Amino acid sequence: MSLHLWLAYTGIIIALIAIPGPSALISMSHGLRYGASRATATVLGGVSAAMILMSCSALGLGAILAASTTAFIVLKIIGAVYLIWLGIASWRSKDMTAVEQDVQETGAPGWFPLYRKGFLVGISNPKDLLFFAALFPNFIDTSAPHALQLIILAVTWAFFDFSIMFIYACTGRRLSGLFSNPRRIKLFNRSTGGIFILAGTTLAASTR
Repeated sequence: MSLHLWLAYTGIIIALIAIPGPSALISMSHGLRYGASRATATVLGGVSAAMILMSCSALGLGAILAASTTAFIVLKIIGAVYLIWLGIASWRSKDMTAVEQDVQETGAPGWFPLYRKGFLVGISNPKDLLFFAALFPNFIDTSAPHALQLIILAVTWAFFDFSIMFIYACTGRRLSGLFSNPRRIKLFNRSTGGIFILAGTTLAASTR
């Protein structure tokens, strides 16, 4: 892979990853509630999901999904239901005072529950498989070994995905002072919940 091709790929994925989506939202939400260091687990969950989707795409599952309407619909519905459920849970979640009290009484959530949430949000959209299947061929030099190029593309994605999502988590933490007011945190929770519900509904209604 040439440096020119890699730089073009890097520019495109930075722009794509930086666009706020469900993974950015869950990273910011966990950063706000539990701090950036705890939210690192959430970020790593999302990055892990992206790596799995990339691997599946490289193995040809993206092409299978593109060809199989039934498989696409099943995965799409599962992902949509999870996002809608997450939205409802966020809509009904507690304010910061209640969260801080829970943390003092029972401790902050462990690493794995936060990682799992980040992973499930990241893995919930089967359209990402199609996205990676469409993106990668544009940056593969057909005259060079494919495996090494795919590894370079995946590692580059993982680095920028982690970096940008961690910035979202840190941003959430920096905004925590603004949400000591119960009305503001309620507005944040309902806005977050509404976005997740909208994302799930949009996914359910989407086509390939």
